[in-house]
Amino acid sequence: MTFLRKTTPFYTLALLYVIISFILRAILIFHPITQASFSFIETIKIFTLGFLSDLFIFFIVSAFLWLYLIFISNSKYLKPFGYIHFGLFVLLLIYIKFFNTILNEYGGVLPDIGFAFVAFKTLIFGLMLFLPKYRAKIRFWLFSFVIFLFVLLFLQILISEYFFWNEFGVRFNFIAVDYLVYTNEVIGNIMQSYPVIPLFSGLYLTAGFVTYFIVKYSKNYIEDIPTLSEKIKISVVYFGLFGASLIAIPLLSNKENSDNIFANELQANGIYKFYLAFMNSELDYFKFYKTIPNDQAYSLIHNQIPGSQNESTDRIINSNSPEILKNVVLITIESYSAEFMAMYGNEQKITPFLDSLATQSMVFTNLYAVGNRTVRGLEAVTLCIPPTPGESVVKRVDNKNKFSTGNVFKQKGYDVKYLYGGDAFFDNMQDFFGGNGYDIVDKKTFKPNEITFDNIWGVCDEDMYNKAIKVMDSEFKQNKPFFNHIMTVSNHRPFTYPNGKIDIPGDSKSREGGVKYTDFAIKKFFKLAEKQPWFSNTVFVIIADHCASSAGKTELPVDKYRIPAMIYSPGFIKPTHINTLMSQIDIMPTVFGILNFNYKSKFYGQDVLKADYKPRALIATYQNLGLIKENILTIISPKQEVKQLQLKLIPNPKLGSEFQLFYDQIPITLPRKDLENETISYYQTASEMLKNKKFQK
Repeated sequence: MTFLRKTTPFYTLALLYVIISFILRAILIFHPITQASFSFIETIKIFTLGFLSDLFIFFIVSAFLWLYLIFISNSKYLKPFGYIHFGLFVLLLIYIKFFNTILNEYGGVLPDIGFAFVAFKTLIFGLMLFLPKYRAKIRFWLFSFVIFLFVLLFLQILISEYFFWNEFGVRFNFIAVDYLVYTNEVIGNIMQSYPVIPLFSGLYLTAGFVTYFIVKYSKNYIEDIPTLSEKIKISVVYFGLFGASLIAIPLLSNKENSDNIFANELQANGIYKFYLAFMNSELDYFKFYKTIPNDQAYSLIHNQIPGSQNESTDRIINSNSPEILKNVVLITIESYSAEFMAMYGNEQKITPFLDSLATQSMVFTNLYAVGNRTVRGLEAVTLCIPPTPGESVVKRVDNKNKFSTGNVFKQKGYDVKYLYGGDAFFDNMQDFFGGNGYDIVDKKTFKPNEITFDNIWGVCDEDMYNKAIKVMDSEFKQNKPFFNHIMTVSNHRPFTYPNGKIDIPGDSKSREGGVKYTDFAIKKFFKLAEKQPWFSNTVFVIIADHCASSAGKTELPVDKYRIPAMIYSPGFIKPTHINTLMSQIDIMPTVFGILNFNYKSKFYGQDVLKADYKPRALIATYQNLGLIKENILTIISPKQEVKQLQLKLIPNPKLGSEFQLFYDQIPITLPRKDLENETISYYQTASEMLKNKKFQK
């Protein structure tokens, strides 16, 4: 048997993986969300460098295959070594089951997984030791099972990457890492959003079909097991390829340097992107981003935030009028883009109530979300701080005792609560809000008769609002003002909600249905609230947590960050449009200004109604950090990169100037160093304050 024939399991699986990866790239290039065209050179680069990345990734992933194949032999079952091996397996099994091991130190399901794995190995070894007549057959089926797992893994990656691209327009990234942690919600979301049974039936049938041919072609490995010298040769070649892969993969990743973001994503390998996202869950600003001297950074921040001083944002907020201790209800709406609303040009009539409410409210027409995840929106309205790189503060270990909007309300004698229709464990909300002084009302606090409909994300918005009414009625009886932050869940895939509520069926699983039901539920909430004794003394703040989609042609497509926001309080807040450019972090300091609060602030967010406010907006992903100012978007990225883009309006003649959403982003020819330094100052000082615990309450 030639050396090449000895390696058939490796090269047949490698061929399968690169073919699957090629098919995936071809599909994603023509996917509707891929809003870009590619030159001939870009296309060649996508497929050639992508092919090399896939091949080297396979050499890394196939380490498990090498480990399995290299230990296949008959000699280990010979007397007395076979019995010694079996005895060691049994002792290890007993040790894991009845003694405290390192697996127990890690806790969770890890001890059970370890026990199950060793038990399986012990069983298989025992069968092959004591039933030598069936050894070849057992080995064949075990070999087939291992090949099947690899085939299934590769096909599963193809499907997962397609659906991830369908949702976000990128390869696996930080979000995929988050989703791996919250498997219950994510698997449930998949189960309710897609035709899972036919999808996975097809997946397993295809995997079985492909496995049959690979096993048929490569079973010679187990029929004529390589000798020790042949295994050494195989191992030498494999470790050479493994070592070359460790060097080549990062080098190829550095070649993802096109101005076309989609080209970079398509060229990349999803497995490696996932690994990078996992390893870089927290980005050290001072290691990866361009910096300026700290005193210069704070000097620039002091110019932007009047009254702040020293190396901090500390300042005293004073009002010339008496404080107004009205109740405040903050509603953050899940995935609610500005373009859903009629005033921004939507003609589908899916937000009739909020469209109507906007005519009776103070509407902030030019407000941008800081990020594209719920935790970023929650961070923005709670801490009023720029979105520092890596995870949101909500998800970090050091997320407690921060200076927060809830903290300001507590200083004024308010009851402070966070109300969420799902399990607040998700996205670390319970740890964050509980650690910052909020009482938490989530699905766990609901009685069975308070739930009329739920899906994997939690109870429907109607149930959440009904619960909120009860909570506020109880708070009102205590003769204390209250601040309640409500987070909605219904406008989230799978977009299911009770049938018969709106003219789009609740099981149609459409984005438009989710938006329209969310609007319907808010209307019911206000109809109930109007009848309550506390209503006339309450200020309602309505804002989205982020847009419905973040995919675009550029790193930070500004239209994907524009969100609706309004303050409603009949008899207190006059209906008006505030067209000032502002950020999500400014909404609550503006509310404090309306209420004439006097307080010591650490917030980067400001009262945009004050004469000394300087318009700007902060937008970001977990890596790319942006500042919009003077129609220029400045983006700072890892590796000390800076990019500046002129925002050229693409006018919609049907809309007023304050409701225009879309811009061309054109690289500027003459860099604005002042805006570059200002952008750096926001993110550098915010990172420094969090790192050195200057943002504690």
